[in-house]
Amino acid sequence: MENLKNSLSVAFAVVFLAACGSGQKTEEGQDSTAATTTVENDGWVSLFDGQTTNGWHTYLRDTASAGWTAQNGELRFNPEVPREERGDIVTDGEYENYELELEWQISSGGNSGIIFSVHEDPKFSATYQTGIEMQVLDNIDAGDNKIENHLAGSLYDMIGSKEVSQPKPVGEWNQARILKNNGQITLWLNGVQTADVTIGTPEWEQVLTASKFKDWTDFAKYPKGKIALQDHGNVVAYRNIRIKEL
Repeated sequence: MENLKNSLSVAFAVVFLAACGSGQKTEEGQDSTAATTTVENDGWVSLFDGQTTNGWHTYLRDTASAGWTAQNGELRFNPEVPREERGDIVTDGEYENYELELEWQISSGGNSGIIFSVHEDPKFSATYQTGIEMQVLDNIDAGDNKIENHLAGSLYDMIGSKEVSQPKPVGEWNQARILKNNGQITLWLNGVQTADVTIGTPEWEQVLTASKFKDWTDFAKYPKGKIALQDHGNVVAYRNIRIKEL
């Protein structure tokens, strides 16, 4: 009986170690075989499996519309589809306190955005009515490049400047990071901090009052919400989307 126990223990250990080592690791230590919502290293969770739109749907719809496709490890938007197949795409899940990391690549003259704290409700026709945006932009040729807090990486229409907005040239991938924790919002673009403000503070009220959102009664009012990728009518791609809840 003792020999049988020992044999079973060894067999279990072999299976356990094989399972732990089965996935390849990326440069950041992530498991390359991790599927959507699979826990990765140190609590990070992948929000995009690189192959499907699982875990996402078009705002106020049940599934992702044809404008958004998964190809070559990218979640890509094509504005050439019929209008009814367009729209912002949002996560199935809701998040409150977290770190979010992803990469984006914008087309020449392109505009998009990462919108967070989105409250999905039919009484709101668009994600930006409730959500806060980190701008995605081609700073060189996009039509919305004349206002500093509309540049890439800015807290859209609230905080941003030419000095901190340093996107890579069109065709290259940019790294975005969003930290949202107990009302504090900190943004980074390509490792450079582009915004830092806490909702409800005098600084927040100052930038809110100076923005287009000052009279929007539901803007930034929902601490917990969905994450959206914006259809602004231009080709844009996102990849390596992951989140770590705090």
